[in-house]
Amino acid sequence: MFETVLFPIDQSREAMETASKALELARSHNSRLIILSVVQAERPEMHDPEAVAVLLKRAREQVKQAGIACEVLEREGKPAFVICDVADELNVDVIVMGTRGVNLDGDSESTAARVIQLAPCPVLVVP
Repeated sequence: MFETVLFPIDQSREAMETASKALELARSHNSRLIILSVVQAERPEMHDPEAVAVLLKRAREQVKQAGIACEVLEREGKPAFVICDVADELNVDVIVMGTRGVNLDGDSESTAARVIQLAPCPVLVVP
């Protein structure tokens, strides 16, 4: 059902907590897992190559421990747009991402809300 799972990741606590759900979904459907890191200039901690490398290393280790093969991508830009572009480009079946507990209907700053609006596939948002 879900041949390809896209898991956008950042350094938030929510993203790391969501990793277990993305892994569970990929494992249960024998899916290809793609981890996506979006470097964004307006968030200096996500623009630092060392911080991004550490983040991706932690994610790879967690995936490896789960016994799942994955692909890791790094892109630059506004997260919601990049996530949706990658999902479209790679013909992703589902995007799994966390939310910071914001109101998805009314918060225009929410990446999750924006992805839900723009995504070319289903989006599983983990609270």
